[in-house]
Amino acid sequence: MWNGKKKAITFSFDDGVMQDVRLIEILNRYNLKATFNLNSDLLGKESSLNRNGREVRHDKINPCDIKSIYKGHEIAVHTLTHPNLTGLDDDEIIRQVEEDRIKLTKLCGYEVVGMAYPCGGVNNDDRVAKIIKENTGVKYARTITSTHKFDKQSNLYRFNPSVYYIEKDLDRVVDDFLSVKTKSEQLLYIWGHSYEMDAEYITWEKFEQVCKKLSNKADIFYGTNREVLLEE
Repeated sequence: MWNGKKKAITFSFDDGVMQDVRLIEILNRYNLKATFNLNSDLLGKESSLNRNGREVRHDKINPCDIKSIYKGHEIAVHTLTHPNLTGLDDDEIIRQVEEDRIKLTKLCGYEVVGMAYPCGGVNNDDRVAKIIKENTGVKYARTITSTHKFDKQSNLYRFNPSVYYIEKDLDRVVDDFLSVKTKSEQLLYIWGHSYEMDAEYITWEKFEQVCKKLSNKADIFYGTNREVLLEE
């Protein structure tokens, strides 16, 4: 796993919005890999959000552009319509997750196996994770609970990221990861939404600085969520 390297970095971005195009240009510039979590029933829809005192666009990628835009990265489940799964019955959880997975698989041309839970707050629990594990083709599902750590996790169906990239601790977490000397596998997992840079929770320039700092290290494996989490 990880081509014999003990350290790995992956990114994850939710919602499948048009700002992903600019984001991917930055990731590609620094040879970084990400997973993008999409709501298939919302693709192509136009909308806006009020965030950080600003109105920002929240326009979704068109279905016909999925393959070309996300080439070289991974597409994963974010449910059909972005509900909080903890408030749904078992059948609706399965429908939201598995139908999204099947639709995205057809759109991207390969088997989709990853997922990120939608919504903020408490957006996952043991019941939901068990339903997904036993009734869908999903093999891992990311929460929004930051650990600020890098240790291997045993529960891939409630996988906690290292850091949300708009957190004030981002720089510290990145520096801690780069400086750690380890004999065990260590993973830096960064997640967010690309539209948040238009809202300046973090600027595009700051994000590119972070990417540059993390890039092209000989002792680090750079992969999608699937590549770093699943031993395939």
